Amino acid sequence: MTSPATSSRRTFAIISHPDAGKTTLTEKLLLSGGAIHLAGEVKARGQARRARSDWMKIEQQRGISVTSSVMTFARDFDGIGNITFNLLDTPGHEDFSEDTYRTLTAVDSAIMVIDAAKGIEPQTRKLFEVCRMRNVPIITFINKVDREGRPVFEILDEVADALALDVCPMGWPVGMGGTFEGVLDIASGRVSRPEGPSREFLGKVDAGAVLPAEVADEVELAQAGYRAFDLEAYRHGDLTPVYFGSALKNFGVNELILAIATYAPPPRPQPSNQGAIDPASPEVTGFVFKVQANMDPQHRDRIAFMRLVSGTFRRGMRLVPSGLGKPIAVHSPVLFFAQDRGLADSAEAGDIIGIPNHGTLRVGDTLSEKNEVRFVGLPNFAPEILRRVALKDPTKTKQLRKALDDLSEEGVIQVFYPEIGAQWIVGVVGQLQLDVLISRLEAEYKVAAMLEPAPFDTARWLTGSEADLRDFAEFNKSNLAKDRDGDPVFLARSAWDVSYQQERNPALAFGATKER
Repeated sequence: MTSPATSSRRTFAIISHPDAGKTTLTEKLLLSGGAIHLAGEVKARGQARRARSDWMKIEQQRGISVTSSVMTFARDFDGIGNITFNLLDTPGHEDFSEDTYRTLTAVDSAIMVIDAAKGIEPQTRKLFEVCRMRNVPIITFINKVDREGRPVFEILDEVADALALDVCPMGWPVGMGGTFEGVLDIASGRVSRPEGPSREFLGKVDAGAVLPAEVADEVELAQAGYRAFDLEAYRHGDLTPVYFGSALKNFGVNELILAIATYAPPPRPQPSNQGAIDPASPEVTGFVFKVQANMDPQHRDRIAFMRLVSGTFRRGMRLVPSGLGKPIAVHSPVLFFAQDRGLADSAEAGDIIGIPNHGTLRVGDTLSEKNEVRFVGLPNFAPEILRRVALKDPTKTKQLRKALDDLSEEGVIQVFYPEIGAQWIVGVVGQLQLDVLISRLEAEYKVAAMLEPAPFDTARWLTGSEADLRDFAEFNKSNLAKDRDGDPVFLARSAWDVSYQQERNPALAFGATKER
């Protein structure tokens, strides 16, 4: 049976394509929860205008999110009680879909933010594919409805197509852009307005007694053409309720956070080698889904983000990391508000805590009291771009190795050390990750480096018997490398090369993913 403390947790991610208003929405959610006290605090500290959740130099320079961040806050609701929210802000760019995927392993639901003017953009469909892969329940928020936008039916059909889900509009915009008056609650017939008191409309919504005729017609079509809200279907990942609003004007945000509190699931069981681990299990267990170095450059810190799966964690507890095999005492666990942090004396299933460490903890590690369970589902994906790393100063080799190991552990890149040749190779999903790599090498590690073309197109992890691997290496050593774990990797010049080697070596598995 789920404890009251656990049932009051809502751990969710916010996902969107760039410029959909995700940072502004995050700000207003924090404002509504009392985590900040002034609108604009997320974007400004003194004269340094930036998002509180965007703390890296490259994020501040480009105005984009390139890493996931965690923010914890609480709010009291009439009839529901006090709810603790763990909000995970994800990168908004498709090049960081692997980081988004790992973040989604640590949440129980997600908010998808769509720009009413742009709808779902082709280049960000990869993010929506990631959502389908993780099968987390999704609430969709159509943002910027007070600006000129695309037809509502068109946007809803795009959402249904991209997410492969039924859509359920919970409200309907009365006008769009310059004619926008508010959002009609389809169930109650109540219209909320951005400014001034809400208006109550008498009579049935579909009768069109008060609403403009075209709006009444649209609502009637929506009621007939879209599925009614079903809590079980939503939590099962078959349906997405859709809300409309404007984060910039703080309109529709209260309805959204109330929906998370009311409908989003509390902590769910997590898959492991022993089956699904229930949050009600008394043993303290959790897994590391993210590692971030240098959040505080003054102290060269390194934080492992752990999703607590079960039990009640107490500061000072001794837990065993699966990658280490011996217990460590967690003396200084932290809760996050973006870059700010505070000591966590206790935490419940569903909470996200940070564990400072010096390389002890890695992405994919399970932490537990008994060291018996192993959580699964945190893979690396085969890179789509490979580049050689060339130092401008050859004396910085040691620093470069440390930096590449750190950044590959974070998931910014993957790093491969060829069996033949001195130049190391980095692999990424998208070009922007390479820009982040060069920026962080210089800013955090004082390493100036260049990227050069590599003669390879993709990589595959090799598994098989020692004899089969040895035979394969005898004829393909120039295409072999080791990853940062020392596991063998086949560097392929093309997709055809992968297929050819698979046919010739049926005893070996050429993996496009690798469990971390």
